[in-house]
Amino acid sequence: MPSFRPLARPATLAAAAFSLGALAAAAPLGAQQEKTRPKPPVPSPTREAGPGDTLTLVMPQLLKARSIGPAVMGGRVASIALDPQDPATFYVGLATGGIMKTTDNGATFSGIFEKEKVAAVGAIAIAPSDPKVVWVGTGEANDRNSTSWGNGVYRSEDGGATWQHVGLDKTKEIGRVVVHPTDPKTAWVAAMGDLWSPNAERGLYKTTDAGKTWKLVLAAPAPYGDRVGAGDVVVDPSDPNTLYAALYARRRLPWEFRYGPSATDGKDMGGIFKSTDGGATWKKLAGGLPSQTGRIGLDVYAKNPKIVYAIVQSDEGGQQSIDDPHSKKGGVFRSDDGGATWTRTSPLNPRPFYFSQIRVNPTDDKHVYVLGYMLHVSEDGGKTFREDRFKNVHSDNHALVIDPRSPKRLLLGTDGGAYQSYDEGAGWAHLSRIAAGEFYRVAVDSSAPFRICGGLQDNTNWVGPSQTRSKEGIRNADWTTIGGGDGSYCVFDASDPNVVYAESQQGYVFRFNLASGASKDLRPNPTEGSPAFRFHWTSPIVASRHTKGLLYYAGDRVFKLTDQGESWQVISPDLSSHEYDKMRATGSGAEDFGVAYALAESPVKAGLLWVGTDDGRLWKTENDGGSWQELSKNVPPPARGGWVSRIEASAHDPLVAYLAVDAHRAGDYRPHLLRTADGGRTWQSVAGDLPGDGPVKVVREDPVNPRMLWAGTEFGLYLTLDRGRHWMKFGGLPTVAVDDILLHPRDRDLVVATHGRSLYVLDDVRPLEEFTPQLAAKDAHLFAPRAATAYVPNDGWVTSAGSAVFRGANPTDGATISYYIRRLTGDPVSISIANAAGQPVATLTGAATPGINRVTWDLKPTKDVLTEYGGEGQKFVRPGDYTVTLSYGAVKQTATLHVEAAPGIETR
Repeated sequence: MPSFRPLARPATLAAAAFSLGALAAAAPLGAQQEKTRPKPPVPSPTREAGPGDTLTLVMPQLLKARSIGPAVMGGRVASIALDPQDPATFYVGLATGGIMKTTDNGATFSGIFEKEKVAAVGAIAIAPSDPKVVWVGTGEANDRNSTSWGNGVYRSEDGGATWQHVGLDKTKEIGRVVVHPTDPKTAWVAAMGDLWSPNAERGLYKTTDAGKTWKLVLAAPAPYGDRVGAGDVVVDPSDPNTLYAALYARRRLPWEFRYGPSATDGKDMGGIFKSTDGGATWKKLAGGLPSQTGRIGLDVYAKNPKIVYAIVQSDEGGQQSIDDPHSKKGGVFRSDDGGATWTRTSPLNPRPFYFSQIRVNPTDDKHVYVLGYMLHVSEDGGKTFREDRFKNVHSDNHALVIDPRSPKRLLLGTDGGAYQSYDEGAGWAHLSRIAAGEFYRVAVDSSAPFRICGGLQDNTNWVGPSQTRSKEGIRNADWTTIGGGDGSYCVFDASDPNVVYAESQQGYVFRFNLASGASKDLRPNPTEGSPAFRFHWTSPIVASRHTKGLLYYAGDRVFKLTDQGESWQVISPDLSSHEYDKMRATGSGAEDFGVAYALAESPVKAGLLWVGTDDGRLWKTENDGGSWQELSKNVPPPARGGWVSRIEASAHDPLVAYLAVDAHRAGDYRPHLLRTADGGRTWQSVAGDLPGDGPVKVVREDPVNPRMLWAGTEFGLYLTLDRGRHWMKFGGLPTVAVDDILLHPRDRDLVVATHGRSLYVLDDVRPLEEFTPQLAAKDAHLFAPRAATAYVPNDGWVTSAGSAVFRGANPTDGATISYYIRRLTGDPVSISIANAAGQPVATLTGAATPGINRVTWDLKPTKDVLTEYGGEGQKFVRPGDYTVTLSYGAVKQTATLHVEAAPGIETR
């Protein structure tokens, strides 16, 4: 993504092209073939496509989805690294969205980790002796239910302009990278390992040759090496042979989280370890430290490295509640003798699996910070902590950098983005120029331009425009929060454009009025003494396409909500597997299990509902809940029993549906995407050649072209034009998880909700919908253009607001004209436009690139026809119908373009 600077004024003529190749048709691969799925041949952009060919697209370099933000709410930041020589340069590692870099102290940011295979960042480290050398450990190390994984370590020698993958591919999640103070080729990596499954690639690794080779220097003894990882590592800056590292056992299951001895058969395998020979040998430290340890965070005091701080999770004396920031025996510990002995200074240790970070001021050993829900600060060596000066930042703090040149300067990473302070936290600047929102779901309305509502991780639900008529683009101020905690599903009311229904974690659905601000909780609750309803972290809610005002909602049961949500009724039995031992976890609700996660209503048959649960149950009703049929056993292995991430009911046939299963929580990272054509009795894989390590999170069938499918995976957006035989990465997005996809029913714009880089819009996908093998066999083809409206963009404050402002991209002003060219012939592409009287209005020249191309007309006469048309080039053409003519070689084709004008627009 480009840096977030003011958008350039679009040119009168803008062109974009994507090329067409072809592959031989092949039978869809069955579920049993997924492990050995063959790679497709490389398509040729100049090969002629025949009617029987499978259609494929070479990824367009110019046809890209536009980033619309928002950036106002930020997103989870896992790591921050400050350039040791240039205080204006620092890097922000996003938990699920790559790396953003600034060279102007946060005024603007550029994405520099955009096309790598993974997007989750666990740690960033800059070589102290050469700041151009940057190391990145991928895979977020915070143990959340939504944590994404990586594929090892990357290294750059040019400040992040280019990256080289340097190994540790299977470590999954990395908590810390430390670089040798004087040798940029030597580094230590604390690998946490796979959060969901045992794996051997965890522990502390060291390289001395810039990642060409690695040595595991600290790990738990067998048989626990596949469960115990390294959670942190720090180095003595005055003696790089002296290191401190923490081992940590953990295992997340969908219904619970195990750590420490509970993950290692009761044995205490974690703790703090010290090496004085660069990691060749290690000694476990004790001397006042507690037993039964979990996650541990470390820091060394720079001026006197004998002083070491640790924040230690310990179950000795009993566990602590999620709401209690104080540990029975754990907390903050200090050593003044290089770890030989330790003093417990405070029981403070908020929510250890999510935080466990401690930092000491590099010039004052008494000044200590502990990260948690808030930022806790001590000025007496950890004996007492306060948080009163840190209430104007987002909750959930994960990364803190103290500038050693000016220790009052702090850089803070939270669940709501990055912040900067120059007065030790008395005042904060939110660096809201990074579109890093972690969207779960989106909805659209019928406004013009249409609005989007979406829910984000820990950042509520928001409503904003898909575009604005302003040169400012789409600003943060254009978005309105409507409430919730962790936002999720949204639905616009079918009758009142000011009413929105939205959902937050554990089924807290509510109604919000955008005009008045009134909000009302609508969560279904049984009477006292009745069994409680159970809801997911993300509970599906959909608006009926057949009954206006009807909402369907799902938890352990399916509900019908009517009367603007005021009335509700249960229309299903408990649809879970009834394995109640998996449903008793306490905490935030992230481990609630055995409930519906996917819900779909058939667009073509009223009363037909599909429901999928997180524990692998699949259900269908054809009479609006009157009776239910379980289809779970019909799902073929290995998808059977997996987490149903989405169901898509076909808009063309009530017997057709698509099923996306995400099994990574069971250690299966393959894409499982299935289709039924007989109402769920049998299923066939349509995963085709999707990358083998990216689970599918969402699938959408095009309502016009049933062979066209969109898939959102853990690592990007994919498109198929042949019902899953061949998939192609599409839209020009950075590598990021796509959690939701929605096609606007009127405008045919594709809205893409990412979990880490906010929202994207791909304008007007109708040429893709219309593209068939028969059309591909033509020499050229002109697609019917979408109606266009003439308007003058508002200048706003674009010339005076400065560059330190996020501006989401608007579509190019004017009419977009799409056409197809089969092959290069040497002929130019001419597009002429005439009014209803046949009078020439504009002449455009398009690209002759094989594939689908686009030009944009600004709805004004071009210079070559100004004399004939009146000689005034500033006014728009009159509203009405215009004839567009494509000329390419012997091909001449026409289409009609309808032009409208906004109120007050002067036309000639």
